[in-house]
Parts: sequence; C-alpha cells; structure tokens
Amino acid sequence: MKKLSYEFIYQKCIFSVARSSGAGGQHVNKTNSAVYARIDIYELNLSDEEINLVIQKIAHKLIQSRYLQFRSEAERDQLTNKKMAVESLVFLLNNSLFIPKKRKKTRPTKSSVEKRLTSKSKNSLIKKLRREKL
Repeated sequence: MKKLSYEFIYQKCIFSVARSSGAGGQHVNKTNSAVYARIDIYELNLSDEEINLVIQKIAHKLIQSRYLQFRSEAERDQLTNKKMAVESLVFLLNNSLFIPKKRKKTRPTKSSVEKRLTSKSKNSLIKKLRREKL
C-alpha cells in the first residue's frame, strides 16, 4: 500500500488556530497557539480500495465520514503544535493503510518434538533421583 509523506499531508491540510487551554498563565490568554489540522481523505490521491481501508479502520475518528481532524495544544508556540498535528495525522493515516501479512500456520518438526520429549524425560529422571527416599 501507499505510504503518505509529511510534506504531502502538510500541503493538503487545512489549518485553524484557537486559544489553548490549561496551564501557562497570561501567555495562554493572549496567544492562539492551539492548532487544528483537518484533512479531506478523498483528496489524498488514494485508490478506492485504500480509501475504504482508511474508512474501515478509523471511521470513529472521521467527521462527516470525510474529514480527519487533529488538535494539538501541547506546546506554547503555534509552529511546534502545527508540526505535531501533521505528524499525528501522518502516523494515523499510514497505520490505517498498513495491512499486516497473514500468518502461515506451522507445525513443529518431528525431530524438534523428539528432542523436547527426550530432554523432558532426562530432567524428570534427574529430579526423581534428587528426591528423598522414605
């Protein structure tokens, strides 16, 4: 599947800013440092199969079944919050596009089974000889 880059997502994002909440004193009350990064998943140049995969995996995070939005207000400056929001979007989208390989069921070889059973019987014998005789 396709892997989306930071630059590509950054170009497609729509940013808006707001006042941050939480600690920070007077600085929080006078700067718009919280950043909302919003992206339309249908504008990502993905195939229909990839879009369906994204919708299936992160449907609970989509707004109006179309937009993916992330808010970042961890830092005091807007630029760092913008970078963090875009990185989070990239991480989320790339994880939703990842398809794990199917596991092939395997069986232990005959020799490995024999080896395990012989070592168990040897250990059993050793422990049996250690016991106190009544």
